[in-house]
Amino acid sequence: MDTKGVVLKPEFEKAVLDLGFSEFTEIQEKCIPLIQQGKDVVGLSFTGSGKTAAFGFPALEKVTPGKGVQLLVLVPTRELCNQVGKEFIKFTKYRKTYITEIYGGIPINPQISHLRQADVVVGTPGRLLDHLSRGTFNTSHIRILVLDEADKMFEMGFIDDLNKIISQVPRNCQKLLFSATMPSAVMRISKNYMVNPEKVKMNAYVDKSKLIQHYYDVDKYKKFSLLAHIAKKEADGLMIVFCSTRRAVDLINTNLMRQNIKSQALHGGLTQSKRKEVMDAFHNGHLDVLVASDVAARGLDIKNVNLIINYDIPKTSLEYVHRIGRTARAGKEGKVISLLCREDHDNFRKVMEDKSLLIQKMHCPNFEEVAFIKPAHQRGSFHSRFSNQPNRRFSNRPNRRRW
Repeated sequence: MDTKGVVLKPEFEKAVLDLGFSEFTEIQEKCIPLIQQGKDVVGLSFTGSGKTAAFGFPALEKVTPGKGVQLLVLVPTRELCNQVGKEFIKFTKYRKTYITEIYGGIPINPQISHLRQADVVVGTPGRLLDHLSRGTFNTSHIRILVLDEADKMFEMGFIDDLNKIISQVPRNCQKLLFSATMPSAVMRISKNYMVNPEKVKMNAYVDKSKLIQHYYDVDKYKKFSLLAHIAKKEADGLMIVFCSTRRAVDLINTNLMRQNIKSQALHGGLTQSKRKEVMDAFHNGHLDVLVASDVAARGLDIKNVNLIINYDIPKTSLEYVHRIGRTARAGKEGKVISLLCREDHDNFRKVMEDKSLLIQKMHCPNFEEVAFIKPAHQRGSFHSRFSNQPNRRFSNRPNRRRW
């Protein structure tokens, strides 16, 4: 293994080898020594750069099992909480460390029991505040605080929660902040709570030389038919379809399943057990398509994704980059296809303001027009039979198209 000057304690070195690392990524190479030296660190990196290992290994090295909660990692979503917790369990294979995940949507009493024994806590801000208010979370032994996906936590409205939590940890604890971007709120956290932080900035991990980016201009009422065609004819491996709302995620997923495509939905409205079930099925190759909202998919480490579909166009180039960061990773090829109708053009112009994005227009392929059916509670007395046909209520009125 090429360690590039990074030296871990023997039990963690063994775990690295078991995980099959052939070399450390750039952010790991730069961050691990700084964290080992006890410095505060601000790491700017996009999805797929290996940041969990970058802060996980050196932080876990400093944890002494059985001495209370010494490491606290704050994350924006339950999915990322699960993901970091699972990675930490792998990292500590040869040093048995009690790692617990704290998030909402499940009973709180079992978490209270786990917190009494925990050495490491990975949690979401809201549920951690619940424990602090109940007095069930002792923060006095925390030596390292990590804010992961900090910009996303601010976007989701957790700024006040974060300030309250940070005020409860020892002032002299080491603080690590990882974020894809550096908005003013993240800068304030760094300025107010961190001591001379070292800044490590990474470029996107996506290899743009291996990433094909296309878009199709299509009539609004044919968009789903084109998506179904791509899923059946062009997809070669795992595929993620991004939609802008939970309702759109459910609607597209339902119609894909009607086309006998192995698809599942992922968004914040699902129960935790259902979300875990969906992710496990996708990771294990039991699904071909994951239809997701941005919030649900942010931060997820989903390997071997060959195709990203933007069914709804994101509002900013930053969100576009977050989406495409799930393919063309680690030297592998990937493809992104954006499906544009007239309503998407304003958002797409904003995306294209990033001149580093090379997105080519393609002529639409020939595709079969297939049924697109809305759930009864969405269509009322209308009956949508085909994705390119308008709904009709009265035959003697002009055609009125509805989405």
